[in-house]
Amino acid sequence: MAKVAVLGYGTVGSGVVDVLDNNALEIEKSAGEKLELKYILDLRDFPGDKHETQVVHDINIILDDPEIEVICETMGGLEPAFSFEKSALERGKSVCTSNKELVAVHGPELVELAKKNGASYLFEASVGGGIPLLRTINDSLKHEKIDSITGILNGTTNYILTKMDKEGIGFATVLKAAQDKGYAEKNPEADVEGYDACRKIAILSSLMSGKHVNYEDIYTEGISRISIEDFAYARKLGMSIKLLGMCRKNENGFFSIVAPFLIPDENPLANVNGVFNAINVHGNMVGDVMFYGRGAGKNATASAVVADVIDIIKHKGKHINVNMNAEKAVLSPKDNAVRKFFVRVPSENKEQAYDVFGQGIVEVTSENVYNEFAFITDDISEKDFDEKLWRFDSVKGYIRLY
Repeated sequence: MAKVAVLGYGTVGSGVVDVLDNNALEIEKSAGEKLELKYILDLRDFPGDKHETQVVHDINIILDDPEIEVICETMGGLEPAFSFEKSALERGKSVCTSNKELVAVHGPELVELAKKNGASYLFEASVGGGIPLLRTINDSLKHEKIDSITGILNGTTNYILTKMDKEGIGFATVLKAAQDKGYAEKNPEADVEGYDACRKIAILSSLMSGKHVNYEDIYTEGISRISIEDFAYARKLGMSIKLLGMCRKNENGFFSIVAPFLIPDENPLANVNGVFNAINVHGNMVGDVMFYGRGAGKNATASAVVADVIDIIKHKGKHINVNMNAEKAVLSPKDNAVRKFFVRVPSENKEQAYDVFGQGIVEVTSENVYNEFAFITDDISEKDFDEKLWRFDSVKGYIRLY
């Protein structure tokens, strides 16, 4: 019998306990032995809870117990989660986590520490919630030369963009509705400004490169400046607007970005709506592989954490290798990326648009938008685009084309 502990009895932690309770027989069949929840670490007491006697307040009770083989860290944040995980791995206890912030910052270091101590460090739930993405990359696609990963990595922003598109409602109104439904936090900055997606693409970029991609090095834009006028033009173009996290290999190494993109409707990513996530992985032999599902939520995320526990138990006494180390990856600067841009300026700047961006620009019109000139540029580098855009006194908006 394998004994496990859960750190944090909040949304995800209680979900992990629910999965262990409700799917006990299925877990035993999959793991090859029975799993027993021995401890739950939390600052609070839970009188009346069926697991109240298993709740402890001192991490050392768990760390010093030789029976504990796997620790599920579902606390979130950097500290004390990092210190707890590090201490567990130093004692040879394997760790699985849903903590994307911690994995993005310390993941490679903790992977190396696990290997050094004959343990494993897994974090499936940190990127795609219940989507079995990392395990597939680490196992079924490990022989592939993966050259790009692109995805819708945040359900909150995708929900907001979908509502704006389908119902013609402005950003602020939809955000309030998302908060009322519990899809967005009271402080939504991490979601709407792209920081959550940035941490996730940093983890995926690290796995793709085998090195440590620091999320602070990834250029990030959110969706707060996207307007219903942008969607009017997008429909005219046969496109959708999605917040994408992207990592691609190029001649200089790796390039990563998080930003809104206009995507042709025939692209599968354009049809991912609501709170759902989707990630496209491209390998040199297999081509495109798409993963789709709920990227967050109590049950989906908890299921992914328990899947890691099972994997660890099935490989008891062995380190499960993860393609990530602490050597810092060097990202190509954003300035070198070349693409087309959709731009909106006041109507009186039409001639200036042709003067600045050249006669090759393509005008875009919409019967629902007035007093502005919208156009698509030729292929242009990010650096050149920024320099040209600064020559306008007023810009209503711009979005990259995928």
